[in-house]
Amino acid sequence: MRLWCGTTASGLATWALPFVLGLAVLDRTIGAATLGLLLAARTAGFLVAVAVGGVLADRYSRRGVVLWAGLAAAAATPLLALGLGRSLPLMLAAAVVAGAGQGACRPAFQALTAEVVDEDRRQAANAAMTLSVRATTLAGPSLTALLAVALDTWTLLLGIGVLWLVAALMPGPGAGRPGAAAAEGADADGVDDEGADRDGARRRPSFFGEFAEGLREARRHPWFLAGLGALTVVISTGYSATGVALPLVSRDKYDTGFVLAAAMTAYTLGALGGAVVVARWRPRAQGWAALAGLGLYGFAPLSLLLPVHWVVVVAAYAVAGIGIELFNVPWFTATQREVAPDKLARVSSLDFMLSYGLAPAGLALIAPAIEQFGPRPVLAVCAVLCFAAPAAAALVPSARGFARRQRGEEHEGRAGREGREGREGGVRDE
Repeated sequence: MRLWCGTTASGLATWALPFVLGLAVLDRTIGAATLGLLLAARTAGFLVAVAVGGVLADRYSRRGVVLWAGLAAAAATPLLALGLGRSLPLMLAAAVVAGAGQGACRPAFQALTAEVVDEDRRQAANAAMTLSVRATTLAGPSLTALLAVALDTWTLLLGIGVLWLVAALMPGPGAGRPGAAAAEGADADGVDDEGADRDGARRRPSFFGEFAEGLREARRHPWFLAGLGALTVVISTGYSATGVALPLVSRDKYDTGFVLAAAMTAYTLGALGGAVVVARWRPRAQGWAALAGLGLYGFAPLSLLLPVHWVVVVAAYAVAGIGIELFNVPWFTATQREVAPDKLARVSSLDFMLSYGLAPAGLALIAPAIEQFGPRPVLAVCAVLCFAAPAAAALVPSARGFARRQRGEEHEGRAGREGREGREGGVRDE
Protein backbone atom coordinates (compact mmCIF):
# COMPACT_ATOMS: atom_id res chain seq x y z
CA MET A 1 0.00 0.00 0.00
CA ARG A 2 2.81 2.41 0.83
CA LEU A 3 4.54 1.64 -2.46
CA TRP A 4 1.25 2.18 -4.32
CA CYS A 5 0.79 5.56 -2.64
CA GLY A 6 4.33 6.63 -3.50
CA THR A 7 4.06 5.53 -7.12
CA THR A 8 0.67 7.22 -7.49
CA ALA A 9 2.00 10.47 -6.04
CA SER A 10 4.96 10.45 -8.44
CA GLY A 11 2.68 9.75 -11.40
CA LEU A 12 0.32 12.55 -10.42
CA ALA A 13 3.21 14.98 -9.93
CA THR A 14 4.67 14.01 -13.31
CA TRP A 15 1.35 14.61 -15.06
CA ALA A 16 0.50 17.81 -13.18
CA LEU A 17 3.63 19.84 -13.95
CA PRO A 18 3.04 20.48 -17.68
CA PHE A 19 -0.67 21.11 -17.00
CA VAL A 20 0.07 23.72 -14.31
CA LEU A 21 2.71 25.34 -16.52
CA GLY A 22 0.06 25.48 -19.23
CA LEU A 23 -2.13 27.45 -16.81
CA ALA A 24 0.81 29.84 -16.37
CA VAL A 25 0.68 30.43 -20.14
CA LEU A 26 -3.06 31.12 -19.96
CA ASP A 27 -2.62 33.76 -17.26
CA ARG A 28 0.34 35.22 -19.23
CA THR A 29 2.89 34.59 -16.49
CA ILE A 30 5.07 32.88 -19.10
CA GLY A 31 4.85 32.63 -22.89
CA ALA A 32 4.32 29.60 -25.10
CA ALA A 33 7.99 29.61 -26.15
CA THR A 34 9.07 29.53 -22.51
CA LEU A 35 6.71 26.61 -21.88
CA GLY A 36 8.33 24.70 -24.73
CA LEU A 37 11.79 25.36 -23.34
CA LEU A 38 10.78 24.24 -19.85
CA LEU A 39 9.23 20.99 -21.11
CA ALA A 40 12.30 20.33 -23.26
CA ALA A 41 14.56 20.93 -20.23
CA ARG A 42 12.50 18.54 -18.15
CA THR A 43 12.73 15.88 -20.87
CA ALA A 44 16.50 16.34 -21.08
CA GLY A 45 16.83 15.89 -17.32
CA PHE A 46 14.61 12.80 -17.50
CA LEU A 47 16.65 11.13 -20.25
CA VAL A 48 19.96 11.64 -18.48
CA ALA A 49 18.71 10.64 -15.05
CA VAL A 50 16.80 7.56 -16.13
CA ALA A 51 20.08 5.96 -17.23
CA VAL A 52 21.97 7.15 -14.15
CA GLY A 53 19.10 6.12 -11.88
CA GLY A 54 19.05 2.64 -13.35
CA VAL A 55 22.71 2.10 -12.53
CA LEU A 56 22.41 3.59 -9.05
CA ALA A 57 19.30 1.55 -8.24
CA ASP A 58 21.17 -1.65 -9.12
CA ARG A 59 24.31 -0.57 -7.26
CA TYR A 60 22.71 0.78 -4.09
CA SER A 61 19.34 0.57 -2.32
CA ARG A 62 16.34 1.05 -4.63
CA ARG A 63 14.50 2.64 -1.73
CA GLY A 64 17.35 5.11 -1.28
CA VAL A 65 17.29 6.09 -4.96
CA VAL A 66 13.53 6.72 -4.77
CA LEU A 67 14.08 8.83 -1.65
CA TRP A 68 16.79 11.07 -3.06
CA ALA A 69 15.22 11.36 -6.51
CA GLY A 70 11.89 12.35 -4.97
CA LEU A 71 13.53 14.86 -2.66
CA ALA A 72 15.41 16.41 -5.61
CA ALA A 73 12.18 16.83 -7.57
CA ALA A 74 10.42 18.20 -4.47
CA ALA A 75 13.20 20.77 -3.93
CA ALA A 76 13.22 21.80 -7.60
CA THR A 77 9.51 22.62 -7.75
CA PRO A 78 9.58 25.64 -5.36
CA LEU A 79 12.62 26.94 -7.29
CA LEU A 80 10.59 26.68 -10.48
CA ALA A 81 7.79 28.63 -8.80
CA LEU A 82 10.27 31.23 -7.55
CA GLY A 83 11.65 31.82 -11.04
CA LEU A 84 8.25 31.80 -12.75
CA GLY A 85 8.07 34.87 -14.94
CA ARG A 86 11.21 36.31 -13.28
CA SER A 87 14.27 34.24 -14.21
CA LEU A 88 14.42 31.92 -17.22
CA PRO A 89 17.79 30.37 -16.21
CA LEU A 90 16.43 29.49 -12.76
CA MET A 91 13.27 27.99 -14.28
CA LEU A 92 15.30 25.94 -16.77
CA ALA A 93 17.65 24.63 -14.08
CA ALA A 94 14.71 23.71 -11.86
CA ALA A 95 12.96 21.96 -14.76
CA VAL A 96 16.08 19.89 -15.46
CA VAL A 97 16.31 18.81 -11.81
CA ALA A 98 12.57 18.02 -11.68
CA GLY A 99 12.91 15.90 -14.81
CA ALA A 100 15.98 14.21 -13.34
CA GLY A 101 14.05 13.29 -10.20
CA GLN A 102 11.25 11.87 -12.31
CA GLY A 103 13.68 9.91 -14.47
CA ALA A 104 15.65 8.42 -11.60
CA CYS A 105 12.44 7.34 -9.85
CA ARG A 106 11.09 5.33 -12.78
CA PRO A 107 13.53 2.38 -12.90
CA ALA A 108 13.93 2.41 -9.10
CA PHE A 109 10.17 2.07 -8.61
CA GLN A 110 10.06 -0.78 -11.12
CA ALA A 111 12.80 -2.67 -9.32
CA LEU A 112 11.39 -1.86 -5.88
CA THR A 113 8.06 -3.40 -6.90
CA ALA A 114 9.83 -6.67 -7.67
CA GLU A 115 11.47 -6.54 -4.23
CA VAL A 116 8.40 -5.94 -2.07
CA VAL A 117 5.61 -7.72 -4.00
CA ASP A 118 5.42 -11.50 -4.36
CA GLU A 119 5.66 -12.78 -7.93
CA ASP A 120 2.08 -14.12 -8.06
CA ARG A 121 0.73 -10.70 -7.01
CA ARG A 122 2.87 -8.45 -9.22
CA GLN A 123 0.51 -8.29 -12.18
CA ALA A 124 -2.33 -7.17 -9.91
CA ALA A 125 0.03 -4.68 -8.22
CA ASN A 126 1.19 -3.24 -11.56
CA ALA A 127 -2.43 -3.00 -12.69
CA ALA A 128 -3.37 -1.16 -9.48
CA MET A 129 -0.56 1.34 -10.01
CA THR A 130 -1.45 2.09 -13.62
CA LEU A 131 -5.13 2.24 -12.63
CA SER A 132 -4.38 4.96 -10.09
CA VAL A 133 -2.33 6.99 -12.56
CA ARG A 134 -5.04 6.74 -15.23
CA ALA A 135 -7.70 7.74 -12.73
CA THR A 136 -5.75 10.82 -11.67
CA THR A 137 -5.13 11.69 -15.32
CA LEU A 138 -8.88 11.56 -15.92
CA ALA A 139 -9.91 13.52 -12.84
CA GLY A 140 -6.81 15.70 -12.60
CA PRO A 141 -7.63 18.38 -15.20
CA SER A 142 -11.03 19.09 -13.67
CA LEU A 143 -9.61 19.12 -10.14
CA THR A 144 -6.70 21.37 -11.13
CA ALA A 145 -9.02 23.73 -12.98
CA LEU A 146 -11.18 24.00 -9.86
CA LEU A 147 -8.14 24.62 -7.66
CA ALA A 148 -6.92 27.26 -10.10
CA VAL A 149 -10.05 29.29 -9.38
CA ALA A 150 -8.92 29.76 -5.78
CA LEU A 151 -5.14 29.20 -5.99
CA ASP A 152 -2.49 30.82 -8.14
CA THR A 153 0.07 28.95 -10.25
CA TRP A 154 2.78 29.46 -7.63
CA THR A 155 0.70 27.64 -5.00
CA LEU A 156 -0.19 24.83 -7.40
CA LEU A 157 3.52 24.29 -8.09
CA LEU A 158 4.14 24.02 -4.35
CA GLY A 159 1.43 21.38 -4.27
CA ILE A 160 3.37 19.39 -6.87
CA GLY A 161 6.40 19.63 -4.58
CA VAL A 162 4.31 18.12 -1.78
CA LEU A 163 3.36 15.23 -4.07
CA TRP A 164 7.04 14.55 -4.70
CA LEU A 165 7.64 14.55 -0.95
CA VAL A 166 4.96 11.88 -0.61
CA ALA A 167 6.58 9.88 -3.42
CA ALA A 168 9.96 10.13 -1.68
CA LEU A 169 8.88 9.36 1.88
CA MET A 170 5.89 7.04 1.57
CA PRO A 171 7.32 3.74 0.16
CA GLY A 172 8.48 1.22 2.73
CA PRO A 173 11.93 -0.38 2.84
CA GLY A 174 12.92 -2.78 0.09
CA ALA A 175 15.23 -5.76 0.24
CA GLY A 176 18.34 -3.63 0.68
CA ARG A 177 21.26 -3.23 -1.69
CA PRO A 178 20.91 -5.49 -4.75
CA GLY A 179 24.59 -6.34 -4.59
CA ALA A 180 24.10 -7.67 -1.08
CA ALA A 181 21.46 -10.10 -2.36
CA ALA A 182 23.87 -11.28 -5.01
CA ALA A 183 26.53 -11.80 -2.38
CA GLU A 184 24.09 -13.88 -0.32
CA GLY A 185 23.50 -16.04 -3.38
CA ALA A 186 27.22 -16.51 -3.76
CA ASP A 187 27.50 -17.45 -0.11
CA ALA A 188 24.79 -20.08 -0.59
CA ASP A 189 27.00 -21.65 -3.25
CA GLY A 190 29.86 -21.85 -0.82
CA VAL A 191 31.60 -18.56 -1.39
CA ASP A 192 32.65 -16.55 1.65
CA ASP A 193 30.59 -13.36 2.10
CA GLU A 194 33.55 -11.21 2.99
CA GLY A 195 35.58 -12.50 0.09
CA ALA A 196 32.68 -11.98 -2.28
CA ASP A 197 32.34 -8.39 -1.09
CA ARG A 198 36.07 -7.78 -1.52
CA ASP A 199 36.09 -9.36 -4.98
CA GLY A 200 32.92 -7.45 -5.96
CA ALA A 201 34.54 -4.18 -4.88
CA ARG A 202 37.70 -4.98 -6.84
CA ARG A 203 35.82 -6.07 -9.95
CA ARG A 204 33.13 -3.38 -9.93
CA PRO A 205 33.13 -1.80 -13.39
CA SER A 206 32.77 1.87 -14.18
CA PHE A 207 29.39 3.55 -14.55
CA PHE A 208 29.42 2.93 -18.29
CA GLY A 209 30.54 -0.62 -17.68
CA GLU A 210 27.60 -1.23 -15.37
CA PHE A 211 25.22 0.32 -17.88
CA ALA A 212 26.71 -1.98 -20.53
CA GLU A 213 25.98 -4.92 -18.22
CA GLY A 214 22.34 -3.86 -18.29
CA LEU A 215 22.44 -3.81 -22.10
CA ARG A 216 23.93 -7.31 -22.15
CA GLU A 217 21.21 -8.51 -19.77
CA ALA A 218 18.56 -7.03 -22.08
CA ARG A 219 20.12 -8.86 -25.04
CA ARG A 220 19.68 -12.15 -23.15
CA HIS A 221 15.91 -11.71 -23.53
CA PRO A 222 14.93 -11.55 -27.23
CA TRP A 223 11.27 -11.04 -26.28
CA PHE A 224 12.27 -7.87 -24.40
CA LEU A 225 14.17 -6.39 -27.34
CA ALA A 226 11.34 -7.24 -29.73
CA GLY A 227 8.65 -5.85 -27.45
CA LEU A 228 10.64 -2.71 -26.72
CA GLY A 229 11.16 -2.14 -30.43
CA ALA A 230 7.43 -2.48 -31.08
CA LEU A 231 6.54 -0.18 -28.18
CA THR A 232 9.02 2.46 -29.35
CA VAL A 233 7.59 2.39 -32.88
CA VAL A 234 4.01 2.73 -31.65
CA ILE A 235 4.79 5.61 -29.28
CA SER A 236 7.11 7.52 -31.60
CA THR A 237 4.81 7.20 -34.64
CA GLY A 238 1.21 6.40 -33.73
CA TYR A 239 1.05 8.22 -30.43
CA SER A 240 2.95 11.22 -31.76
CA ALA A 241 0.97 11.36 -35.01
CA THR A 242 -2.38 11.30 -33.28
CA GLY A 243 -1.15 13.88 -30.78
CA VAL A 244 -0.47 16.24 -33.67
CA ALA A 245 -3.26 15.20 -36.04
CA LEU A 246 -6.17 14.76 -33.62
CA PRO A 247 -6.55 18.50 -32.87
CA LEU A 248 -6.33 19.26 -36.61
CA VAL A 249 -8.91 16.62 -37.56
CA SER A 250 -11.21 17.71 -34.75
CA ARG A 251 -11.07 21.30 -35.99
CA ASP A 252 -10.97 20.88 -39.78
CA LYS A 253 -12.98 17.70 -40.35
CA TYR A 254 -15.60 17.87 -37.60
CA ASP A 255 -15.52 21.64 -37.00
CA THR A 256 -15.53 21.28 -33.21
CA GLY A 257 -13.13 20.83 -30.34
CA PHE A 258 -15.51 18.33 -28.76
CA VAL A 259 -14.03 15.40 -30.72
CA LEU A 260 -10.57 16.15 -29.30
CA ALA A 261 -11.82 16.19 -25.71
CA ALA A 262 -14.08 13.14 -26.19
CA ALA A 263 -11.35 11.06 -27.85
CA MET A 264 -8.77 11.77 -25.13
CA THR A 265 -11.34 11.06 -22.41
CA ALA A 266 -12.30 7.80 -24.14
CA TYR A 267 -8.62 6.82 -24.33
CA THR A 268 -8.19 7.28 -20.58
CA LEU A 269 -11.45 5.47 -19.79
CA GLY A 270 -10.36 2.63 -22.06
CA ALA A 271 -7.02 2.43 -20.27
CA LEU A 272 -8.85 2.25 -16.94
CA GLY A 273 -10.94 -0.62 -18.26
CA GLY A 274 -7.87 -2.37 -19.65
CA ALA A 275 -6.11 -2.12 -16.30
CA VAL A 276 -9.12 -3.66 -14.54
CA VAL A 277 -9.26 -6.55 -17.03
CA VAL A 278 -5.56 -7.33 -17.04
CA ALA A 279 -5.34 -7.34 -13.25
CA ARG A 280 -6.91 -10.83 -13.29
CA TRP A 281 -6.62 -12.01 -16.89
CA ARG A 282 -3.88 -14.62 -17.42
CA PRO A 283 -3.94 -15.81 -21.05
CA ARG A 284 -1.76 -18.81 -21.88
CA ALA A 285 0.14 -16.87 -24.55
CA GLN A 286 0.47 -13.72 -22.48
CA GLY A 287 3.11 -12.12 -24.67
CA TRP A 288 1.08 -12.53 -27.84
CA ALA A 289 -2.00 -11.16 -26.10
CA ALA A 290 -0.01 -8.15 -24.87
CA LEU A 291 1.43 -7.43 -28.32
CA ALA A 292 -2.03 -7.75 -29.84
CA GLY A 293 -3.20 -5.16 -27.33
CA LEU A 294 -0.35 -2.86 -28.33
CA GLY A 295 -1.33 -3.25 -31.98
CA LEU A 296 -4.82 -1.97 -31.20
CA TYR A 297 -3.34 1.53 -31.12
CA GLY A 298 -3.28 1.42 -34.90
CA PHE A 299 -7.04 1.99 -34.91
CA ALA A 300 -6.49 5.52 -33.56
CA PRO A 301 -4.60 6.94 -36.58
CA LEU A 302 -6.73 4.77 -38.88
CA SER A 303 -9.93 6.37 -37.57
CA LEU A 304 -8.52 9.84 -38.22
CA LEU A 305 -7.69 8.82 -41.76
CA LEU A 306 -11.03 7.31 -42.80
CA PRO A 307 -14.26 9.25 -43.56
CA VAL A 308 -16.15 8.08 -40.48
CA HIS A 309 -18.56 9.57 -37.97
CA TRP A 310 -16.89 11.17 -34.96
CA VAL A 311 -18.30 8.41 -32.74
CA VAL A 312 -16.02 5.94 -34.53
CA VAL A 313 -13.00 8.12 -33.71
CA VAL A 314 -13.96 8.17 -30.04
CA ALA A 315 -14.52 4.41 -30.04
CA ALA A 316 -11.15 3.84 -31.72
CA TYR A 317 -9.41 5.82 -29.00
CA ALA A 318 -11.22 3.80 -26.32
CA VAL A 319 -9.97 0.60 -27.97
CA ALA A 320 -6.45 2.03 -28.12
CA GLY A 321 -6.61 2.84 -24.42
CA ILE A 322 -7.71 -0.70 -23.57
CA GLY A 323 -4.93 -2.13 -25.69
CA ILE A 324 -2.12 -0.05 -24.21
CA GLU A 325 -2.82 -1.38 -20.71
CA LEU A 326 -3.25 -4.93 -21.99
CA PHE A 327 0.37 -4.47 -23.04
CA ASN A 328 1.82 -2.32 -20.26
CA VAL A 329 0.88 -4.42 -17.23
CA PRO A 330 2.09 -7.83 -18.53
CA TRP A 331 5.18 -6.11 -19.95
CA PHE A 332 6.19 -4.64 -16.58
CA THR A 333 5.36 -7.90 -14.81
CA ALA A 334 7.37 -10.03 -17.23
CA THR A 335 10.37 -7.71 -16.96
CA GLN A 336 10.26 -7.96 -13.16
CA ARG A 337 9.99 -11.75 -13.40
CA GLU A 338 12.51 -12.58 -16.13
CA VAL A 339 15.34 -10.06 -15.75
CA ALA A 340 18.12 -10.79 -13.26
CA PRO A 341 17.15 -8.96 -10.03
CA ASP A 342 20.50 -7.16 -9.69
CA LYS A 343 20.15 -5.75 -13.25
CA LEU A 344 16.42 -5.02 -13.26
CA ALA A 345 16.67 -1.26 -12.77
CA ARG A 346 19.19 -0.89 -15.61
CA VAL A 347 17.03 -2.88 -18.02
CA SER A 348 13.96 -0.87 -16.95
CA SER A 349 15.89 2.35 -17.56
CA LEU A 350 16.59 1.19 -21.12
CA ASP A 351 12.85 0.64 -21.55
CA PHE A 352 11.99 4.18 -20.43
CA MET A 353 14.86 5.77 -22.34
CA LEU A 354 13.74 4.39 -25.69
CA SER A 355 9.97 4.28 -25.36
CA TYR A 356 9.55 7.69 -23.72
CA GLY A 357 12.77 9.28 -24.91
CA LEU A 358 12.00 8.96 -28.61
CA ALA A 359 8.46 10.32 -28.27
CA PRO A 360 9.63 13.98 -28.52
CA ALA A 361 11.66 13.05 -31.60
CA GLY A 362 8.54 11.56 -33.16
CA LEU A 363 6.59 14.74 -32.44
CA ALA A 364 9.38 16.88 -33.88
CA LEU A 365 9.47 14.84 -37.13
CA ILE A 366 5.78 14.16 -37.65
CA ALA A 367 4.60 17.75 -37.31
CA PRO A 368 6.64 18.97 -40.33
CA ALA A 369 5.79 15.75 -42.21
CA ILE A 370 2.08 16.56 -41.87
CA GLU A 371 2.75 20.10 -43.09
CA GLN A 372 4.74 18.79 -46.07
CA PHE A 373 2.63 15.80 -47.17
CA GLY A 374 -0.69 16.37 -45.42
CA PRO A 375 -2.21 14.34 -42.60
CA ARG A 376 -3.63 11.44 -44.67
CA PRO A 377 -0.39 9.83 -45.92
CA VAL A 378 1.33 10.39 -42.57
CA LEU A 379 -1.56 8.83 -40.68
CA ALA A 380 -1.66 5.91 -43.13
CA VAL A 381 2.03 5.15 -42.61
CA CYS A 382 1.67 5.45 -38.84
CA ALA A 383 -1.35 3.12 -38.76
CA VAL A 384 0.53 0.49 -40.79
CA LEU A 385 3.54 0.74 -38.46
CA CYS A 386 1.34 0.44 -35.35
CA PHE A 387 -0.16 -2.78 -36.68
CA ALA A 388 3.04 -4.18 -38.20
CA ALA A 389 5.55 -3.55 -35.38
CA PRO A 390 3.78 -5.68 -32.71
CA ALA A 391 3.06 -8.37 -35.32
CA ALA A 392 6.76 -8.53 -36.20
CA ALA A 393 7.69 -8.68 -32.51
CA ALA A 394 5.31 -11.62 -32.05
CA LEU A 395 7.40 -13.64 -34.53
CA VAL A 396 10.22 -13.86 -31.99
CA PRO A 397 9.77 -17.31 -30.39
CA SER A 398 10.17 -16.16 -26.77
CA ALA A 399 7.59 -13.38 -27.33
CA ARG A 400 4.77 -15.89 -26.96
CA GLY A 401 4.93 -15.83 -23.18
CA PHE A 402 7.36 -12.93 -22.60
CA ALA A 403 9.83 -15.49 -21.29
CA ARG A 404 13.06 -17.08 -22.51
CA ARG A 405 11.56 -20.49 -21.73
CA GLN A 406 7.89 -21.33 -21.94
CA ARG A 407 5.98 -22.77 -19.02
CA GLY A 408 5.96 -26.29 -20.42
CA GLU A 409 9.71 -26.21 -20.98
CA GLU A 410 10.27 -24.92 -17.46
CA HIS A 411 8.14 -27.77 -16.04
CA GLU A 412 10.01 -30.38 -18.09
CA GLY A 413 13.36 -28.91 -17.10
CA ARG A 414 12.38 -28.93 -13.43
CA ALA A 415 11.16 -32.54 -13.65
CA GLY A 416 14.38 -33.57 -15.39
CA ARG A 417 16.50 -31.92 -12.70
CA GLU A 418 14.48 -33.59 -9.95
CA GLY A 419 14.85 -36.97 -11.68
CA ARG A 420 18.63 -36.55 -11.99
CA GLU A 421 18.88 -35.47 -8.37
CA GLY A 422 16.86 -38.53 -7.32
CA ARG A 423 19.12 -40.89 -9.28
CA GLU A 424 22.23 -39.24 -7.91
CA GLY A 425 20.79 -39.47 -4.41
CA GLY A 426 20.16 -43.18 -4.93
CA VAL A 427 23.75 -43.77 -6.01
CA ARG A 428 25.08 -41.91 -3.02
CA ASP A 429 22.79 -43.81 -0.64
CA GLU A 430 24.09 -47.09 -1.94
